[in-house]
Amino acid sequence: MDGVVQTDRLTKRYSATITAVDQLDLRVGEGEIYGFLGPNGAGKTTTLRMLLGLIRPTSGAATVMGHRPGEPAGLAEIGALIETPAFYPYLSGRDNLKVLARMSGTPFDHIDRTLEQVGLSSRGDDKFKKYSLGMKQRLGVGAALLKDPAFLILDEPTNGLDPQGMAEMRALIRQLGNEGRSVLLSSHLLGEIEQICDRVGVIREGELIAEGTVAELQQRGQGIVVRAEPRARAQELLAGLPFVGDVRAVDGAVRVTVAPERAAEINAALVGAGLAVSELRPAGRSLEEAFFELTGGGENGGRPGNALPDEGEPAAGDGQAAATHVRAA
Repeated sequence: MDGVVQTDRLTKRYSATITAVDQLDLRVGEGEIYGFLGPNGAGKTTTLRMLLGLIRPTSGAATVMGHRPGEPAGLAEIGALIETPAFYPYLSGRDNLKVLARMSGTPFDHIDRTLEQVGLSSRGDDKFKKYSLGMKQRLGVGAALLKDPAFLILDEPTNGLDPQGMAEMRALIRQLGNEGRSVLLSSHLLGEIEQICDRVGVIREGELIAEGTVAELQQRGQGIVVRAEPRARAQELLAGLPFVGDVRAVDGAVRVTVAPERAAEINAALVGAGLAVSELRPAGRSLEEAFFELTGGGENGGRPGNALPDEGEPAAGDGQAAATHVRAA
């Protein structure tokens, strides 16, 4: 697979005890929407900043659009939204895009199209300071789209949007993928990733711990749901089988961590013990369940006692946001 992003043991350390990204091997294919998942503090934003050349890795290497991170030739093909977008508050949304267009050499006729893409056509002449959080986020995505880039890096693009806005943003991202653009999407919203991404990578404590399609991640550790009476006896019997892993009661049934091809043996054991089996089926699960299993279920993911935020760097201000776009021109 030709990769628009390829990293080789990419690592970022901030001290002897704090490693934000640890030997990351990441591949984003041409024309795919790649979901980048991880708990707060897992290293997602640090990774995105390294790919854009905003911070330097401690070790390892990366190429983005065939170039080293931060090289002008590569940045010319990239649009990016990293964290909260920052613009001139007393300029309108349209005029903010004009500033960025001038700095990047982008034709002004891209501006109306971009405002329409992100649903701001009717509010383009309002001052940025009057925008809601969701509108500011839309304009940030618009800034990333302004140059009509081949590759988009989007960090939490639906932050602050209402449900309708989130649905529209998902549709836009899916459309961008259908048009042949590559998208690297970092998000905490598992439903968002599940609906629009071709492949997903899960990062925990700076390490890529799982990668695959949504279906492949959902199948990891999948088991069997059993309904048999009496349930307590069924649960006890199943827990004693040597080839069975975790056994737990779920919604009036028993969920067993076991290879699905063992279903016949489980059924035989239950029936042989005189239990009445009413259901025996593969256990489907959501991406959310798979994610929490992979990451240990921790909300803050993987740096207990560590005050390092997801970025590991000071928060980006207006200057850095503008610099990101200028360098990407």
